[in-house]
Amino acid sequence: MTDTSKSFMAKSTIKAADLEHRRKINFNISKYNAVVPKGKEQFADMHLARERAKNIKWRAIETLDQQLEEFELNFGKRGGKVIWAENSQQALDEILNICKEKNCKTLVKSKSMVTEEIHLNPALEKNGIESVETDLGEYIQQLDGEAPYHIVTPAMHKSKEDVAKLFNQKLGTPINLTPEELTQVAREILREKYVQAEVGVTGANFIISDIGAIAVTENEGNARLSCAFPKTHIVVVGIEKIIPSLTDLGLFWPLLATYGTGQKITVYNTIVTGPRQEGEADGPEEMYVVLLDNGRTNILQNPKQRESLYCIRCGACLNACPVYKNIGGHTYGATYSGPIGSVITPHLQGMNDYKHLSYASSLCGNCTEVCAVKINLHELLLENRHESVEEGHTSFSEKMAWKIWKLASMKRGLMNMGTGKLKNKVVNTLFKGWKEQRTDLDFSKKTFNQMWKERYKN
Repeated sequence: MTDTSKSFMAKSTIKAADLEHRRKINFNISKYNAVVPKGKEQFADMHLARERAKNIKWRAIETLDQQLEEFELNFGKRGGKVIWAENSQQALDEILNICKEKNCKTLVKSKSMVTEEIHLNPALEKNGIESVETDLGEYIQQLDGEAPYHIVTPAMHKSKEDVAKLFNQKLGTPINLTPEELTQVAREILREKYVQAEVGVTGANFIISDIGAIAVTENEGNARLSCAFPKTHIVVVGIEKIIPSLTDLGLFWPLLATYGTGQKITVYNTIVTGPRQEGEADGPEEMYVVLLDNGRTNILQNPKQRESLYCIRCGACLNACPVYKNIGGHTYGATYSGPIGSVITPHLQGMNDYKHLSYASSLCGNCTEVCAVKINLHELLLENRHESVEEGHTSFSEKMAWKIWKLASMKRGLMNMGTGKLKNKVVNTLFKGWKEQRTDLDFSKKTFNQMWKERYKN
């Protein structure tokens, strides 16, 4: 068992027994579940909308190299600069070089999972640059020294009382502030930072190849401020976020809003095509887009797992997953949690260290059922398990245990041998790994085969 696997087991054991944590997350997910059906009403045929979105993403991923080159060409025509980063270190080096060149002391940053993936904030702090999260949920998490808990709602596990207590400790505000008053406090602090910052960093929900633009979806307007106020705008985005055409947003924006938060359309939807042009009053003087691979081409070259690159990060699979709802986002020990995280993390960060995530599933298929782009997530989890065995990431004792199980299962005579008590003793003593997190197996006194023969003697 690897260190990451041990950590996962230890954290999940604690979290699964934390009833207060379960109450908070179930309360917040219940709010989500209440509004999603309303958002779905805007689609005449929900099944067809999801199918079309999947087909568009299929086309985008199957022609990924062409789409990215087309984006670079069109984006460059308006003075935008594209940086190709094979891994997180390359991305960090490029971002730090830009910050150094601009003599950056303060950087404002909108919500972005990919910057969490490359650990941008710690790298900036090490280099003496103040990095400020401007999304309210991310700002709360930054104040608490925690990573995001959820892909869409970073502070989902916190109640309003938790946030009031945190603001009281970190900012000295009265402990009885309402959510509206807490938001106002954050706004006053963050508005100053937008003006001070030399550099703004955002992610992108979509990269649009035919017009050379990025699209950002948000509910607070902080991403717009982060890319409009500072003189330099840096976008960090995974290469899989590509869509072929501007017209595709007519489907993807409402789909993301519905499955992400239950809205018909998100409050702020922005298309950014480059730095400020001649005659324009607003916008940055320079704009960079960092196209990040960081293991995504590992998934691309895998014919079965490639489908996971269709993900639009709506977070619906997390909200539907019974495992996520019991153990929470931080337990996974990875940037991306829940079913989609369990599928892609072993390929992004190493199968040996993260194969256990693909086993942390009931395989109920609810994640596949709710996926906005119809990714067969539960099948990909099974495929991960298969690949981990094929690659040899299993212990000798585990291999032998399954060989014995297979031998017994395929020979009826062996299956019928011994009483239920004897079988219980053998299995519950032999399969120690199985028993660590489960109750004892309790075999029937007679097998079905024996009972059938007794009933129908002829």
